[in-house]
Amino acid sequence: MIRINENFLSMEKNYLFIDIAKRLAAYTAAHPDKPLIRMGIGDVTLPLAPAVVTAMKKAADEMGVKETFRGYEDSGAGYAFLREAISGYYKTLGADVSTDEIRVNDGAKSDCGNITDIFSRDNTVLMTDPVYPVYADSNRMAGRNILYADSDESNGFAAMPDKYVRADIIYLCSPNNPTGSVYTKEQLEKWVAYALVSEAVIIYDSAYEAFITDPSIPRSIYCIEGAKRCAIEMCSLSKTAGFTGVRCGYTVIPDELVVKASDGRDVKLADLWARRQGSKFNGVSYPVQRAAEAVFTEEGQRQIRENIHYYQRNAMVIANTLDELGIKYTGGINSPYIWLKCPGGMGSWEFFDYLLDKVQVVGTPGEGFGRNGCGWFRLTSFNSYENTVEAMARLKTLDI
Repeated sequence: MIRINENFLSMEKNYLFIDIAKRLAAYTAAHPDKPLIRMGIGDVTLPLAPAVVTAMKKAADEMGVKETFRGYEDSGAGYAFLREAISGYYKTLGADVSTDEIRVNDGAKSDCGNITDIFSRDNTVLMTDPVYPVYADSNRMAGRNILYADSDESNGFAAMPDKYVRADIIYLCSPNNPTGSVYTKEQLEKWVAYALVSEAVIIYDSAYEAFITDPSIPRSIYCIEGAKRCAIEMCSLSKTAGFTGVRCGYTVIPDELVVKASDGRDVKLADLWARRQGSKFNGVSYPVQRAAEAVFTEEGQRQIRENIHYYQRNAMVIANTLDELGIKYTGGINSPYIWLKCPGGMGSWEFFDYLLDKVQVVGTPGEGFGRNGCGWFRLTSFNSYENTVEAMARLKTLDI
């Protein structure tokens, strides 16, 4: 008789954003005359930068010519031209990452979930709460023991390590999704020190690093001494360059990240990940990788910065409105997310329904990100400027 992975049976039936989509579909069907302003799901609204489009078109044309057609990329890690561009970009962040340590993927979310393949099910996993669902869900599916470090109002939603807690795998995200908080250099140094002492591995999600404006805040964990001996970093072009529908990102596993096998052998995690990807992943298409390469050119950087500034202005509009209304929040600076405390003591889903019914503004209930999200709510800056201004005008009409 066939057996199923029964870890799935212990999980919530609906993924958070599927649940939201169902509620919105029902509301729209009942109120077709009331248009919604969606400020919940973190999808971008601006188009790809011209430099990116030009590079993708040129590469697509090459695919139509026998002499320049590309099939599988031999290394499986991504074309050298893109990995060299990413390595050069890391230098501008103050981090030394070689091309051989970079593996190109179809977005950070995939690798965040799939990286668990190279670790034993017996590992204990530590993640902050609130947490981006893929970290928790992928480890629940594997049946691992999960511990949570409380990120809450008392610590600015930036949980720190507890010397009495023992973990093998640690998930960190900075700037954080959903809370918009960021770790300072000093805080990251403590996490790295904790991981080194615990012989743990940090899986560091830096998908929103391009939104950091404070020069004192690291934009890569590899800006921290010792991090290359304990950290895997994952990044995405989805939000920085509008690749949500194109799909491209990268994972860095340093050569210095070595662990002991049960027989005492030293094993490079990079080798395990390369073997896993070689078996289960055929890489990112040539036109997409050429488009990604264009992101890291001087002109590409100038153009994507314009888009990022656009979203940062939206975040400022939201933050200014919340300040005017006297609503507590984190994020908005160094992050595209604003994490607000639901007014009037409302619960997360209660506030979701309230905004939907009264002013047709859609956000994300914090409860969907974990226990510490109860009573909190996420708004994103990824809608248009006009819609953001309108949504905040509607918010001001409420009795909150």
